[in-house]
Amino acid sequence: MGIDIVGQIEKINGKELSYNEFAERCLAKSQPVVISDLTEDWRAREDWVTENGLPNLNFFATHFGKSRVQVADCDRREYTDQKRLEMSVLEFVEQWAKDSVNDNGEDDDDDGKSVLYLKDWHFVKEYPDYTAYKTPPFFSDDWLNIYLDHYQMHEDRESFQKYDQISCSDYRFVYMGGKGSWTPLHADVFRSYSWSANVCGRKRWLFLPPSQSHLVYDRQAMVFFRYIKNCVYNIFEEVNETKFPSFKETTWLECIQESGDIIFVPSGWHHQVYNLEDTISINHNWLNAYNLSSVWDLLWKDYKDTEESIEDIRDISDDFEALCQRNLAANTGMNLNDFFIFMSRFALGNMVLQEAMNPCSSAMAKNLVLNLSTIKKMMMKMISADGLNAKEVYLDLRETLEDSQFLRFCRDMGRTYTMIHKEEENKVILPEECLLKIMGFADQKMQICSPKDLFEMIDRYSTCSSNPLA
Repeated sequence: MGIDIVGQIEKINGKELSYNEFAERCLAKSQPVVISDLTEDWRAREDWVTENGLPNLNFFATHFGKSRVQVADCDRREYTDQKRLEMSVLEFVEQWAKDSVNDNGEDDDDDGKSVLYLKDWHFVKEYPDYTAYKTPPFFSDDWLNIYLDHYQMHEDRESFQKYDQISCSDYRFVYMGGKGSWTPLHADVFRSYSWSANVCGRKRWLFLPPSQSHLVYDRQAMVFFRYIKNCVYNIFEEVNETKFPSFKETTWLECIQESGDIIFVPSGWHHQVYNLEDTISINHNWLNAYNLSSVWDLLWKDYKDTEESIEDIRDISDDFEALCQRNLAANTGMNLNDFFIFMSRFALGNMVLQEAMNPCSSAMAKNLVLNLSTIKKMMMKMISADGLNAKEVYLDLRETLEDSQFLRFCRDMGRTYTMIHKEEENKVILPEECLLKIMGFADQKMQICSPKDLFEMIDRYSTCSSNPLA
């Protein structure tokens, strides 16, 4: 079964694009784009690439060989993804080098070898002192990774002890694979944005717009089991017409990503990717005010699906709600309580930065107003859905605003926004009176215990602030 490719993804020179243009054309309108000329000064493009443009496998073996990584076997399926293996970087590059030497250009499809693809390597977390690259300003308004640099996503350490790897990690990855390695059809975690930069090599991308995403799911299974999400695995194989009767109606966009190019993938766009050459890429998942609504909508849907999947044990469970939250965290990477605390800290951080700014009419200040306005809308959605029922989920304002960890979080946010909007970093200072003023917008209990509390605090702040929300 062939696919219907109806267009190509636009390519733009990154040096001729402003942040505001990118936000308006791509973030706000959820449009994918290829951006060139942003990676020339990256250390990775020198250290990780040989003179003839191939991956420098010896460099990885020498400097990072002991790292343990997840490697996909591209020829073996396991449930909805490729089978994963664990090995060291040294073992992976040795196998890659061996396969490259053995590949003499003949047809060796029947030799039993698998194509391996190193995925989801948390390189930045593992090697924080090695600056392989600098995130371009277009993708730096990254609430997810800024937050995870300072906090764990799961607050209940005892209950979520099993999921430490999720809690302590980030969403910055290195991918490495030989010619022919690939990634099955999928949409990104949390319905986040993603960006992917080719350090070397070329990729072919196929994109499906969100408006057609229902055409690639097994609708019959979902009618009876709403929580079963069986998606088409490989769009170039024969697709089962009984399970996916509407797949033939899909229309696709395509692009070839060259070495040095960066692809922006908006929320909810399904995509399948092939390495046309030996390739190394850097990939981030991220979210901000522009796609926060998509993140919440998916999280709430996943919560309701989780609830339905274990409904038969509701009456015998000591704490059915807590069990739903644990399962949601395990399956999705975040639960409703995590999302609420995440939004609360980000809202407080934005208030602190607004109060600390001088002058307050800059592009950065407008960005902060957009952030708070969006969080306020998310709290309205949570209130309408009755989406937070935990008994002990709260943020103590005095404790938070006096916490050195929170102040470091605010300063990192400030540095990020001054860089994005090309403003002077010394505009942002955090005097004690600024923090005391923020406390004045809370209610008497000095705690944020519910979406309603946060909504009302943002509302009070907006009423009294010199930067009212739109």
